[in-house]
Amino acid sequence: MVWCPQIGPQLAALDADWCDELFFGGERGGGKSDYQLGFQEDGALKYHDKWRGIMFRKTYAELEELQQRACEIFPGSGGFFKTQPSANNPYSNCWYWPNGATVKMRYIENEKDYGRYHGHQYTGISFDEVTEYATPSGLLKMLSTLRSAHGVPCRVRATGNPGGVGHVWVKRRYIDVAPPLTPYTDPETGFTRIYIPSKLADNRILAVNDPNYRSRILAATEGNEALRLAWTEGNWNIVAGAFFSNWSKHHIIQPVELPSQWTRFCSLDWGSARPFSVGWWAVSDGELTQFPRSALIRYREWYGMSTPNVGLKMSAAAVAAGIKEREGNDRIAYRVADPAIFKEDGGPSIANSMLPLVWKPGDNKRQPGWTQLNDRLIGIDGQPMIYFFNTCVDTIRTVPALQHDQHNIEDVDTDGEDHAADEIRYACMSRPWIRPKPVEEKVKDSWDRKFDRDDDSDEWKSV
Repeated sequence: MVWCPQIGPQLAALDADWCDELFFGGERGGGKSDYQLGFQEDGALKYHDKWRGIMFRKTYAELEELQQRACEIFPGSGGFFKTQPSANNPYSNCWYWPNGATVKMRYIENEKDYGRYHGHQYTGISFDEVTEYATPSGLLKMLSTLRSAHGVPCRVRATGNPGGVGHVWVKRRYIDVAPPLTPYTDPETGFTRIYIPSKLADNRILAVNDPNYRSRILAATEGNEALRLAWTEGNWNIVAGAFFSNWSKHHIIQPVELPSQWTRFCSLDWGSARPFSVGWWAVSDGELTQFPRSALIRYREWYGMSTPNVGLKMSAAAVAAGIKEREGNDRIAYRVADPAIFKEDGGPSIANSMLPLVWKPGDNKRQPGWTQLNDRLIGIDGQPMIYFFNTCVDTIRTVPALQHDQHNIEDVDTDGEDHAADEIRYACMSRPWIRPKPVEEKVKDSWDRKFDRDDDSDEWKSV
């Protein structure tokens, strides 16, 4: 029996043949993987031997889960799987249909894996759980393999939930460009994209066959409100698993005129193939009452990015000139940078190439640096000790979305877009701040309440 989409988001997504790139996602249990398999099966039955599909997961282990569900769906329409190639079935690990259609099952873990597919031709590409990818590089490169000499509509379909290391770029590419169910046409490429939200409530089959699924999701997210909102509401404005869970709207402020006498400094995280990040800071002396004394205010930034997590590949001299130009008449007390810029590998260091700008090496201890930033985010009595002008858009975009490292919960996942965070870490470590300990009021015992001792004598005085 051929798989049928459920009425609602699955059917709407399957009918969107006109759309070049579709993202289907949101809540857990919304039927994402079934939709991907249905999309490939639909193409195989419509376009026969002209359909050449491929389905990706990030790792082989994750691909096995998708393959298990494919074994339940594809045979109903005549699909059969071959692990090894033969004269009649030329591809390994591929689904075949009697009409000649093919759908390969593959994993693509990082950008370099694209090399295995360069020069291939596909009509339908599926990326399941795309938020597991730190950057869109693999997906974007696979777009070059979309082509058909037979007029078959060539399309990409992606699925995922909020959270994960790829949350930022997925939200930027699919969620922020247009409201749900509203087509967006890229002005440069003419490529159409659309976001179709999937909800657990729309998956009626799961609701009938596993009525306790939602209860288990609630149990699994107990005590983690962000994760619960991501998994049960598909909320893309909440970052599940965020490293900086104390980040909030209170840290983002409208630009204000800062006193000229305040100490100002600059911080840098170098990047060429990856983005560089430059931040300008003012240190509060308490004159403006909205900023506690010693609070840091990030009033300007420069983020060297061409596309998400891809750098501008500018020379050190050009970056230095750009920094100087942006500073204007700012009186910069000092500059702190990634210690890596001072390395000399058979030539002048990056730091030397940036002269006449002079930098001092930043303290690169990761966990103490994250502690400094987190303590400033917490602040004192609900008042932060670090602020960001809302014009610092790349900091606001990337830092709150950083995830915990899978192997070290005390560090961020460095596969994420962590360049602004690293640069902020250098800034915080250049001006260490210690959160004051709460004052503990001494509770007098019954004897102390009756008598007070004169500290200047050994006498006790009755009260």
